[in-house]
Amino acid sequence: MYSPVEETVQARLILSPHRSARLRVVLSYLPEDPFAVRMAFPAEFSLDEAADGPDTEDIVWVFARRLLCSGLEAPAGLGDVHVRPTVGRRTMVELRAPEGTALLQFDTPDLRRFLWRSRLLVPEGEEHLHLDADRALAQLLG
Repeated sequence: MYSPVEETVQARLILSPHRSARLRVVLSYLPEDPFAVRMAFPAEFSLDEAADGPDTEDIVWVFARRLLCSGLEAPAGLGDVHVRPTVGRRTMVELRAPEGTALLQFDTPDLRRFLWRSRLLVPEGEEHLHLDADRALAQLLG
């Protein structure tokens, strides 16, 4: 069994053209879910009123590792997650939900380092070798 890759990075939540807020984002990659990456955000940045309590869990977005890789080089994404490079060594991640849209700015080297570590665990193109079809089916069927 492999340990997950987990890295805490700083991001900026873009609030307006002239305002932003710093936040901690935990990036994680699980070899048992080899096609996906996870981004966890502090609950206080949620629009959900239930997220105000002290024991509230982080908000987690799960999307394709390939999308994050592609978005470092050129705009990528068709659904709820869009990733694109921007001026300097920055990458923008746009998360869309029925409640609203969040635009986050990351330092590209942080994302590259995280992806490099995930590829050490599961190289691109070898994800299928790490799938457990029985476990995935059991999770799907609850």
